[in-house]
Amino acid sequence: QVQVVESGGGLVQAGGSLRLSCAASGETFVSYSMGWFRQAPGNEREFVASITWSGSNTYYADSVKGRSTISRDNNKNTVYLQMSSLKSEDTAVYYCAVNRTPFHGPNYDYFRDPTNYDYWGQGTQVTVSS
Repeated sequence: QVQVVESGGGLVQAGGSLRLSCAASGETFVSYSMGWFRQAPGNEREFVASITWSGSNTYYADSVKGRSTISRDNNKNTVYLQMSSLKSEDTAVYYCAVNRTPFHGPNYDYFRDPTNYDYWGQGTQVTVSS
């Protein structure tokens, strides 16, 4: 079992920035690919960004591309999502997810599908005020 805990959400003004963090337990964190998803009220959960186990490949939804950066620190078992130029439409609960297939290769369509993730955190609320 992998425990996943997000942090860093909050209330921010439009145009501002936030950095979300996701800590995952497990000695094999270095082999996991990680993803961020979000869900706004009344909407389905949607892909935001993902990063492969090595950090060499990152993927972004068009809605956040150019405004967000996903990164990871395997020494800390942590993945980050830096978001800037925030908009009201970024308001959502943000979830971190773990794909536990060891050393999975790069594949955008695969990583943007939430059904390909095995463990999820409880989410952290991001609210952007206009």
